[in-house]
Amino acid sequence: MYCSSTQTRSLFDKSETLLDTGTVPEMLPAWLSEADLDYYVKEFKRTGFRGGLNWYRNMDRNWDLTSFLCGAKILQPSLFVAGEFDGVITMYRQGFDSLEETMPGLRKKVLLSGAGHWIQQERPTEVNDLLIEFLKSL
Repeated sequence: MYCSSTQTRSLFDKSETLLDTGTVPEMLPAWLSEADLDYYVKEFKRTGFRGGLNWYRNMDRNWDLTSFLCGAKILQPSLFVAGEFDGVITMYRQGFDSLEETMPGLRKKVLLSGAGHWIQQERPTEVNDLLIEFLKSL
């Protein structure tokens, strides 16, 4: 089973790089085929990973630009789905636990057991079923 929270660490020593903190799994998770991995590798070799990294590099600026939203609530009918082992849930569990306060329109929140960050790839049938159920309820 692939568990993103055990594959990488969020904190590391100054002498380490991010790549030093990960591990190479013995086998690919069931939701990632060799063909998919080959495609991703080919595309990253072609384009680099600057786009993905720039999102993180720009995080402080994004917070500055959206500071007017501090304290805002999502009032629209909402569904929240994440994986139990999603590192974001692990780091910000209090945010997940208080979603009902920040999202008064929340109809349902679900943590998919055994799933990590990429739930739409790891558990496409369950994610689609939840989305269809939610949309039908509107």
